[in-house]
Amino acid sequence: SRFLPVAFSGTWLCCLGLVQGGKVLVVPADGSHWLSMKILVKELYHRGHEILVLVPETSSVIHGSESYKTEVYPVPYTKEELYQKFDRLEDDVFRKSSRMTELHNNVQLFIDYTSIQVNGCERVLNNQSLMTRLRKEVFDLVLTDPVLPCSSILANVFSIPTVYFLRGLLCDLDLQASQCPSPPSYVPAYFSGNTDIMTFPQRVTNMAMSFMQPYVCKMTFRHFDDLVSRYLENKTTYKDLLSHGAVWLLRYDFTFEWPRPLMPNMVSIGGINCAKKAPLPADLEEFVNGPGEDGFIIFTLGSMLHNMPEEKAKQFFDVLWRYTGWLPQNDLLAHPKAKVFITHGGTHGIYESICNAVPISTVWRSKLTPHDVTAEKILAALNKLIHNKSYKEKVVELSQVHLDRPVEPLDTAVFWTEFVMRHKGAAHLRVSAHDLNWIQYHSLDVIGFLIIILLTVLFVTVKCCLFCTRKCCRHGAAKRKSE
Repeated sequence: SRFLPVAFSGTWLCCLGLVQGGKVLVVPADGSHWLSMKILVKELYHRGHEILVLVPETSSVIHGSESYKTEVYPVPYTKEELYQKFDRLEDDVFRKSSRMTELHNNVQLFIDYTSIQVNGCERVLNNQSLMTRLRKEVFDLVLTDPVLPCSSILANVFSIPTVYFLRGLLCDLDLQASQCPSPPSYVPAYFSGNTDIMTFPQRVTNMAMSFMQPYVCKMTFRHFDDLVSRYLENKTTYKDLLSHGAVWLLRYDFTFEWPRPLMPNMVSIGGINCAKKAPLPADLEEFVNGPGEDGFIIFTLGSMLHNMPEEKAKQFFDVLWRYTGWLPQNDLLAHPKAKVFITHGGTHGIYESICNAVPISTVWRSKLTPHDVTAEKILAALNKLIHNKSYKEKVVELSQVHLDRPVEPLDTAVFWTEFVMRHKGAAHLRVSAHDLNWIQYHSLDVIGFLIIILLTVLFVTVKCCLFCTRKCCRHGAAKRKSE
């Protein structure tokens, strides 16, 4: 029965001991990252928890609500300066370059974009009045997107557990910090472009990029490490600090991701942003019904991309797009007349497309990148997606697999968040790999010890054989001589 998962979910949650209202400190990342975290924050409020959200004064997305209190803190940069950093990120999207050049550019742009926010983070940590107020609140939990180091430092200073809410970090720092195994034989390395099925040359490339990854991480997060070591006054790195996270709530699942190992404290909540749908506003309802049975196309490049070059913008005409304003993306995709979704390939859009079984075309993270876009390519791609039924059938299949689950992603996220509050962390889920050095982790000392034993046994065996051979030869020679 289609009601069975819902009934199971309700029974599962009702059987749990309810948490008396706890206090949660939320340190979100600005932009679209906040949109899905807000869903969890509001649900925690409805379950009786007190929520305080730390908000930089330059935030354009995080606003006050009856579901949570906000603490707005000053930062040493203006909204205009932050937008300039956004613009640099956007400009790079439309610049054609090789894979290695693109990787280098991405790292440099990330450092440039986050450097001023790290300065804002330092302003928070040095704001004694704010830190005193936060300390007096006696929070039970920090809920955060670890794209910036503020929250992890705060959790360490206040000695409270952390729940991370994220899609992933640059150069897979989240997987490294959690000691998650990533065998390069079938787990694609960051930015390799490989799948989980690789030819021998691809595995060679994958192995090489896996070896490079720690160096890339070190360069990318150096300014994070500087802040952590400076504020905590030890040699702790940001990766070390992340490793103490109690639970990782991952905004993806294996409907869309390549299968790979995860750690016991990693929980998939892909699709958390597309569970609830609302009727469209009257003007949008009129617009999408205008074409009749031909339906409509949705076009969006996410919350950060707002300055598309004019010559590229002209390529995208006669479609509904979120270009200078905000549209109810999930509600539009849920409309029965939605035919195709053109997007930059962000996590929210991908899972909303899968949830609602709408074929998707990406213009950033695929071969059809913005610097290659032409009207002819757009038209050809749209005709293929609309008229070739295999695309619709495939996304319907993905949607059915994705939605076939015993517990909804939001209920899962709430459970694990409250679990950490109930038990003051999740130490039993932390693997002992965190306490091993590189040699111990790969058992090189054990392998070396066994090799020494093997060589010793071989050496003794050979010596014994030689000794016996000499004895036999001498005995035989002596016997022949006596005869």
